[in-house]
Amino acid sequence: MKNHMINAFQEPACQHNQAQSGQQGCAPAKPGQSNGGCAFDGAQITLLPIADAAHLVHGPLACGGNSWERRGSLSSGSSLYRYGLTTDLSEQDIIFGGDDKLVKSINEIIQRFQPPAIFVYATCVTALIGVDLDAICHQASKRHAIPIIPVNSPGFSGSKNSGNRLAGQALIDYVIGTEDPPFQTPFDLNFIGEYNIAGEMWDIEDLLKQLGIRLLSRITGDSHFKEVQWAHRAKVNMVVCGRALINVARHMEDKYEIPYFEGSFYGAKQTSYSLRKIARLFGDQRLIDNVAVFTANEEKKIEQALKEARKVLKGKRALLYTGGVKSWSVISALQELGMEVVGVGISKSSQEDIVRIKDLVGEDALLIDSRGARVVLETFKKKQGDILIAGGRNIYVALKERIPFLEINQERDHAYAGYTGFRQMARHLVTALQHPVWKLAKLDPPWKE
Repeated sequence: MKNHMINAFQEPACQHNQAQSGQQGCAPAKPGQSNGGCAFDGAQITLLPIADAAHLVHGPLACGGNSWERRGSLSSGSSLYRYGLTTDLSEQDIIFGGDDKLVKSINEIIQRFQPPAIFVYATCVTALIGVDLDAICHQASKRHAIPIIPVNSPGFSGSKNSGNRLAGQALIDYVIGTEDPPFQTPFDLNFIGEYNIAGEMWDIEDLLKQLGIRLLSRITGDSHFKEVQWAHRAKVNMVVCGRALINVARHMEDKYEIPYFEGSFYGAKQTSYSLRKIARLFGDQRLIDNVAVFTANEEKKIEQALKEARKVLKGKRALLYTGGVKSWSVISALQELGMEVVGVGISKSSQEDIVRIKDLVGEDALLIDSRGARVVLETFKKKQGDILIAGGRNIYVALKERIPFLEINQERDHAYAGYTGFRQMARHLVTALQHPVWKLAKLDPPWKE
């Protein structure tokens, strides 16, 4: 477990790693500092979309509360990942040891579901009492002849983003490179850090099919276990969320010589750029030419389709309160629509994300590096915003203050990626701003009349 965590936190491709300068690399957060989700939660976010695998939480029942139902990641296949499987450790188990309960749980899961693999998650409790998760999983894997993978990401080991990284390390150590695909093509591509929120990946995959590019492995949105195993046979990796899984992309470049880049599909320009970059990395001139023609045609269609929306949205002032890749990629999409981004949340953004944000919004926009509704509301009022674009937990702030709102985070039900998603985002922004409720909301209450 120790080496597993060291490898994850001292990631050479991570801009936060300072090991090369003689200082300590990325380290776990102190207990109590895991705001925005713990490492255990982050590991589940990364691995639960592997839909046909079983996901077993080794810990008390409360840790087994499966939060994935609240997220918008969709699967076109198995629904096994939606089961909340836990060993349900009691006080007696904590005192006398929960190893037997873990072994029995693994046996029962295999008997009832016959999954191709089982991910077993450590929790704060099992890490503190010293459960040897690696040994138990190794023995069970030999006994049942299927991969049983320990995920050593107890909640106190860091933030949600740390858990993403630790889950990626588990894929590196136990999964990627253990199987080969039935066949290969010259244009096999992997997505890394893409979770198919609201089915966005399906829209992107449709674009790739039109260009003759095969999505070999999805890590991990709408994926099955075997395709993650054969991800090492791809020719190019596209990292959709580098903050979470840059270690996976860097490992595959070092070991399998697969080039990677970090890109986005939010907005027509970013979508076109990502498709062109993929084609260039494949190095096939015919594909490069085809992609150039295809993206030019799609951008012309978008220009025509969004004429009316741009009239409404031009000059509107938006406050964007999100994190990760969306913190800069959504800015680009909003600016394409003629909107001005007056404030951006950066509490979950990497240093590279922040540099991109500053380049896009300039010096006038405010960067919000703290969490809390009060700061968001104060910034919105100070910058005279017209609409708040944020995660679902901020909707109540918008409702109470009568502010137009668009949900952008992982809980949403609407796809905003790609050319199709960009059109949908524009329609939803127009609807949010022009909804008749705002005329009523500005009226004085009846008792004042």
